[in-house]
Amino acid sequence: MTQYHWGIIGLGGIATQFAETFNQRHSRLSAVASRDLRKARQFANTHNIGKAYGSYMELLQDKEIDMVYIATPHNYHLEWILATLTHGKHVLCEKAITLTHNELAEAIETADAHNVYLAEAMTIYNMPLYDTLKKRIAANEFGKLKTIQVSFGSLKEADPENRFFNPDLAGGALLDIGTYAMSFARFFLSEQPDKLSSFMTPFSTGVDEQSVTILNNPANEMATVALNFRAKMPKRGIVAFEKAYLTIDDYPRADTAVITYPDGKTELVESGKSADALNYEIANFTQMVARQEDNPSLRLTGDVMKLLDWMRRDWQADN
Repeated sequence: MTQYHWGIIGLGGIATQFAETFNQRHSRLSAVASRDLRKARQFANTHNIGKAYGSYMELLQDKEIDMVYIATPHNYHLEWILATLTHGKHVLCEKAITLTHNELAEAIETADAHNVYLAEAMTIYNMPLYDTLKKRIAANEFGKLKTIQVSFGSLKEADPENRFFNPDLAGGALLDIGTYAMSFARFFLSEQPDKLSSFMTPFSTGVDEQSVTILNNPANEMATVALNFRAKMPKRGIVAFEKAYLTIDDYPRADTAVITYPDGKTELVESGKSADALNYEIANFTQMVARQEDNPSLRLTGDVMKLLDWMRRDWQADN
């Protein structure tokens, strides 16, 4: 397999996790970029990375770099996705990959035009546990899917200036934790929902502080999604079939699930390691590029972005 050289754009907390996790046989983390050269150099020294740039464009002009991990705030994603793709580099972008489905469509069109790959860094689509469960579902072990319940609550400091509540930084629960919850639901639903009803309570800045959404698809599979940025809730997904239900805690990086059968018996399923969540993303993306495989997760990402758009339209209608 080809040796791929990676770069990172945006050096916040998730980029630190990415660098600490990075451990690939066929890839090397070779460069990082920040708008602050001193920060880039400090990051590179900490993680033993060879090159540090004081602007994102300098990294994109580095001919050695094949793949770029974009970890900027949400509202800068599209700008740097397009710039990276047009420089002929593959892109793995943090969630939410874009602000809207129209932006995602533009990014996909640009990737196709430049014959490079684009994917969202969504852990749910890469954790081995989900592949294990999906195979058992495909084998009809649990019968027909009926209902999904998924929640995510994160207690953020009520500071209008931080990125979580700042509308100028695409703040709000939806684009931060909501993408996980909706991606979980869409992963298990056999079809894209064609009915949706959503209710939202805003923070003082106008961004969504909490919401509840109900989904239904043509197969009559239903899902409820509850989000909150001012109250802690378990990151728990329950997927109910006719013959059993799955309980998956800490689902964004889950490595275990509990299957509960109608007679009360339970079964523990273990697959993968939570600590390697970002490394699975890197490995799967690199393998897809090397083998020139189709990217099935990008279709799910597109479906999720359509649902997030729909939720916001519902909120606007209510107001």
